Amino acid sequence: MTDQASKQTVLEIEPALALLEFSSIAAGVLAGDAMVKRATLDVVHAGTVQPGGFLVLIGGEVAEVEEALKVGLEAAPDVLTDHIFLPGVHADVVRALGAGRSFETGDALGIVETRNVPAAIHAADKSVKGAEVNLQEIRLADGLGGKGIVFFTGAVSDVEAALAIVNGVLTPNQKIRQVVIAQLHGEMAKLIQLNTRFGTQLGWPPA
Repeated sequence: MTDQASKQTVLEIEPALALLEFSSIAAGVLAGDAMVKRATLDVVHAGTVQPGGFLVLIGGEVAEVEEALKVGLEAAPDVLTDHIFLPGVHADVVRALGAGRSFETGDALGIVETRNVPAAIHAADKSVKGAEVNLQEIRLADGLGGKGIVFFTGAVSDVEAALAIVNGVLTPNQKIRQVVIAQLHGEMAKLIQLNTRFGTQLGWPPA
């Protein structure tokens, strides 16, 4: 990986993305090292997440990402919690992963709550590709006990269609709950638009 590539941010992932989640930090570092040694990648992000896990996210050309992913999957399969490979990741997912928020209340609010990070990213990508919804936010792991949560808005029928798509691509073990709120109350909408993290709304410093 070049010095220029190492400075790229998650916002510049194109066209492929892969993410691996490990329950062991040591194994995650081992896998990440093996991945960057195997392929030429444009983006590499790795680090610890609550509660004691390790994520490795890579981006770049499809063939290179796929090759690196193969090595990562083989590095420590006994502590690999989950993974995703998105050869044509949606631009809105990339924006949300880079902490971008675009919270505008629509006719309806859809929420997907997952047990881990890869499932949330997978759900976000499939929902915005398969239905006329607006991806508002993806929150991952920290402050959520390792879970993931996705918010999107749109017409009620479109939000329901997006959730149906998500329901079809995630396994029961990946899902916690999906909800549709046909018309979010103004007070709740204002709070969610501000920040979905309780302490931040009260002015507390991040945990």
